Amino acid sequence: MTADGFTTCLWFDGQAEEAANFYVSIFKNSSLGRTGYYNEAGPAPAGTLMAVDFVANGQKFVALNGGPMFKFTEAVSFQIFCADQQEVDHYWAKLTEDGGEGGPCGWLKDKYGLSWQVVPEGLIEMVTDLDQEKAVRTTKAMYAMGKLDIAALKKAYAGE
Repeated sequence: MTADGFTTCLWFDGQAEEAANFYVSIFKNSSLGRTGYYNEAGPAPAGTLMAVDFVANGQKFVALNGGPMFKFTEAVSFQIFCADQQEVDHYWAKLTEDGGEGGPCGWLKDKYGLSWQVVPEGLIEMVTDLDQEKAVRTTKAMYAMGKLDIAALKKAYAGE
């Protein structure tokens, strides 16, 4: 990694390589990068995987095997903006498989506990529309959903 730009570091307890492979398998424009191993200075045994760099959907990440001290919380989440219902369905299914769980309003946690927001294109504009009736109807519809349904959101926005 170079000194320019940002890289998000994700802290895992032994699952860094597995997680990096998982994310790379889900998103387009993704690849694995450099891996690094703990040396005799520790804190893990020498030769144990410390970190793996990866790119998911064009974003730079490093997955770090840091140990059990820290866990993911909903205080940080990643937004995935989707062009259509097929993309919403794809990301929702892939990120909730094998132990992930759906949440309210398009939020979910993957099997590692990392929070994601699966957001259809146009949703932000609908819930922030200057026409408060449209915005309120759409927001209420969104609050009633787990995985977001674009057609139902558009109907609420239109007042149907």
